[in-house]
Amino acid sequence: MIARISGKIIERGNGFIILDTGSMCYQVLIPQAVMQNLEENVPLDGPVSLITYHYYQVEPSRSIPVLIGFLNEIEKEFFEAFITVSGIGPRAAVRAIDKPISLIAQAIDEANIEFLKSLPGIGQQRAKEIIAKLQNKVGKFGLIQDGGRKDLATGTRDIQEEAMAVLAQLEYKKSEAQAMIKKALERSPGIETTEALLNEVYKQRKLK
Repeated sequence: MIARISGKIIERGNGFIILDTGSMCYQVLIPQAVMQNLEENVPLDGPVSLITYHYYQVEPSRSIPVLIGFLNEIEKEFFEAFITVSGIGPRAAVRAIDKPISLIAQAIDEANIEFLKSLPGIGQQRAKEIIAKLQNKVGKFGLIQDGGRKDLATGTRDIQEEAMAVLAQLEYKKSEAQAMIKKALERSPGIETTEALLNEVYKQRKLK
C-alpha cells in the first residue's frame, strides 16, 4: 500500500497531477479543495510530498490501482470520513470536495443542505445522508485554515495533548491552541474524548 509519494509535478490536469518520482511517473487524483492549496504553494515543476489514499478500482475485467493525494493527514482524514457515507466512493468524493474543507464541515455541522447540494454529484438525498452520517463528527475539520472561513467560531492530559497535536497540524500557534482548549474545557468540563474537545473548540470559534 502506497502511503506517501514524493516527486516533481510535471503536469496538472482537471482533478489530477502527474508526479515524476525520478524513476517513474504517477497520476495522482487531487480533490479541488486540495488542488487550490497545491497551486498556491507549489509551482509547476516544483517538488511536493503527498500523503496518499491508495485503493483498487475493480472493473469486470481488470483492477486499476488509484492514488489520491493530500497535503496533510487532516485532509485525508476528512476524505476518509466522507467516503463512509453510503453511495460516495473515492472518485465521487474527489469530485465532490471542490470547496474548502472547512466550509464543507461547517455545512455538515449546520445541516446546510443547500450548500452540500452545490457540491458536484451531491443531490438532495445524498446531502441528507451526509448530514445524518457525519453531523457532530466533523468539528475539527471546520478548524482547518484553508481560506474557507476565517472567523470560525476538564478532559484528561492525554486528550488535551492529542487536541494540541491536531491543532498544530492545522497550523494554529501553540499559544492560540492552548487558549482555545482551555476555553473549551471551561465551557464543557465533562468532555471525555479528543473528538468531543475539538468539536467544542470548533463551536466556540463559530461564536466569535
